[in-house]
Amino acid sequence: MLKKILGFLSIIAFLYSCNIKEKNTSPTTTTVIITSADTAHKPQVTSKDSVLTRPSVDYHLLISKDSIKRFIKTADTNNLKIIAVINRADVKFLKRFDTIVVPSDLSLNIKNYFPFPLDAPFLGQVKKILFFSYPTQSFAAYENGKLVYSGPTSMGRKADTTPTGLFYTNWKAEQTKSTFNDEWDLKWNFNIENKLGVGFHQYEMPGYPASHSCLRLSEKDAKYLYDWADQWTIKGTDNILAQGTPVVVFGNYPFGNSRPWHALAQNKNALDISVEELENTIKQFLPAIMQQQAKKEKLK
Repeated sequence: MLKKILGFLSIIAFLYSCNIKEKNTSPTTTTVIITSADTAHKPQVTSKDSVLTRPSVDYHLLISKDSIKRFIKTADTNNLKIIAVINRADVKFLKRFDTIVVPSDLSLNIKNYFPFPLDAPFLGQVKKILFFSYPTQSFAAYENGKLVYSGPTSMGRKADTTPTGLFYTNWKAEQTKSTFNDEWDLKWNFNIENKLGVGFHQYEMPGYPASHSCLRLSEKDAKYLYDWADQWTIKGTDNILAQGTPVVVFGNYPFGNSRPWHALAQNKNALDISVEELENTIKQFLPAIMQQQAKKEKLK
C-alpha cells in the first residue's frame, strides 16, 4: 500500500513539474518582459558607483512578416520602441521586416543592448569623444572613459559609404537641407566633415545602412548629441583655432549578408566591442585628440 501511495505522489510531482515548464518555456515562443516607460527609458548616465559590467541578455529571432505583425499588435508600446532600436530602425519599419531580433529582457538601460564597453580606462584623459561603429551600426559617447550614451545609427549605403577615421564636430544647425537633395530636411544636424558635407542628424532609420554618407540618428539621439558635443572655435570664416568633439568612425559593414545583429540569437556577444579593440582603433589618433583638447582648454 505504501509503495502505491509513493508511486501516486511521484506521478503528481512529475505532472506538476511538466506544467511549470510548459508555462515558463517554449522552444517556439519569444518571452518578453513588460516594463514601464520610466524603467525602459531612464536617462543614459553611468555614475562613478555603477558596476561597469553589461548585464547578460539573451536574444531570439522572430521570423516571417505575419509573425512580426501579430507581435506588433500585442506588444507594449514602450517595449516596441526598444525592440525597434535594437533592430536599428524606427518602429514604423518593423512590420516590413521578415526577421527581427528580440531580447529576453526589456527592462535595461538602452546602452546595455549595444556593443560598446561601459568603461574605457584608456580614455580617462579625454573629456568627450564619440564613436560610430560601421559593422554594428551603433554609436557611443564617452566622457573621461565612461560610457554616457549609446544607440543605433544608419550610416552610408554601399554606393555612398561613410568615410572612416578621425573627425571633429564643427558647425551645427537645428534644421538644415541635405546637400544630396534639398527637399530633405535634416533636424539636429552636426557637421563633422565640412568639405564633404558629412555629419550626424535625425532622419529615417530603416534598419540598415541607407544614408548618402551621413550618420542618421533617431530624433531623440540626434537632439542629445546636438546638445552634448562641442562646436569648433574659429576666427573669421576659415581660421580654426580649436576643433570640436572628436568623432571616430571605424570598421566595415558586411553588405550583402544578413544584418549583423541577427547573429545575437546564436551568440549574445556576437557584436561586442572589447576595450582592447576600441583602444587599438583610437591609438593612432590619441596624440592629435589630446592636442586639440589642450587648444580648446587654452581658449576658455
